[in-house]
Amino acid sequence: MHNNKLANPGPLGLMGFGMTTVLLNLHNAGFFPLTSVIISMGLFFGGLAQIFAGLLEYKKGNTFGLTAFTSYGCFWLSLVGVLLLPAMGLAEPTSAVFLGVWLALWGVFTLFMFFGTLRANRALQFVFASLTVLFALLAIGNITGNKALLTFASYEGILCGASAIYLAMAEVINEQLGCKVLPIGETATC
Repeated sequence: MHNNKLANPGPLGLMGFGMTTVLLNLHNAGFFPLTSVIISMGLFFGGLAQIFAGLLEYKKGNTFGLTAFTSYGCFWLSLVGVLLLPAMGLAEPTSAVFLGVWLALWGVFTLFMFFGTLRANRALQFVFASLTVLFALLAIGNITGNKALLTFASYEGILCGASAIYLAMAEVINEQLGCKVLPIGETATC
């Protein structure tokens, strides 16, 4: 039998999610316009890289990782579709209320995924808890038309994305150095 150790695809998926989330929320906070940088990031790093990470989690037998990464990869691809299809004349633009309903469904999914993190490290729990809050804020803000709430959500989204970036880098650095240098809510082993 072959006994090859498989690499951890989690950091790739977390980084794809985290960097794309930060970038979009910098736009949502009003710092940058919606440009090809955000669309490309949504397609390739937030979308395709997360799906790729999810498929690698499948190979490792990790149902949670498969479900999380492929689902959120598809979220980013579908968000790009929501933005581009009307601009291409292929679909009607989505109303803010219906966008809010879509975001609420993602929030419900994320809440259930959060429950799946309850035996994981605290950093992963924070990523999913803050993402649940982000989807709730975005859903309510879009459904009610509350611009202040949407602005608040953008800053919370930056925090959520940054937490995923931190966890991704903690997993890479801790594994590479062979000890827990960056804490993720577990006992240090150095």
